[in-house]
Amino acid sequence: MKICSLASGSKGNCLYLESGDTRVLIDAGLSLRETVLRMAEVGIDASGVHAVLVTHEHIDHIRSAGSFARKFDVPVFVSHLVHATSDTYFKKTRVSEFESGSAFTFRDVRIDPVPITHDSCDPVGFVIESREGRAASVTDLGIVTRLVTEKLRGSRFLNLESNHDIDMLMNGPYPWALKQRIKSRHGHISNEESLALLHELAHDGLEALVMAHLSEVNNHPDHVERSTEAFLRDQNVCSPRIVIGDQYKASCLMEI
Repeated sequence: MKICSLASGSKGNCLYLESGDTRVLIDAGLSLRETVLRMAEVGIDASGVHAVLVTHEHIDHIRSAGSFARKFDVPVFVSHLVHATSDTYFKKTRVSEFESGSAFTFRDVRIDPVPITHDSCDPVGFVIESREGRAASVTDLGIVTRLVTEKLRGSRFLNLESNHDIDMLMNGPYPWALKQRIKSRHGHISNEESLALLHELAHDGLEALVMAHLSEVNNHPDHVERSTEAFLRDQNVCSPRIVIGDQYKASCLMEI
């Protein structure tokens, strides 16, 4: 597998994943120009991507999904409800609709769109399986459901939300209503909730981990890195490579 977090945060999200003979983008929340530029910077040929997978309709996840697909003549995989809600983004685009919770096959991979509880019309995370193993991306989780936990087990790679530090959120500048929305079942999970999920998912085959969708106001990369490394030191099950997702630059291209 090859993985690169091209962008992660409230201003844009995009993950490159190569598994088996298939190369996909999970979300395309940057501009088309910036997406292609960041791919080139880490040695990824944008014209080699086979599809764009869309998790939900918020702009930081779909900004250039349609334009990328049209430029490189590839399909966009999107749920029926998200397509209906955001059809203006996908005009003159090859759209393949899926049903949330129903796995499908594309090229040599199996793609499982896992329902999550974020405040959008039909949000999902993705679990992708090939002969190389299992990779999963779950951000904008809302809450960690039993279904999410079970679907992510056995992953070699995880792109895992770690949105906010609860104390920073509650003592920070956001209006009360927004604070309540973020920590509700329809918002985002905290660093503590992310590590609790990681505790459930740790296994000796977990090789790489991106801590994703960090809030610029209510979190800090150093804090997430320290707490994740401390968690991993306190167990002897796995020792994955850790990357902290960045809003403004791509990660290295990881190969596992």
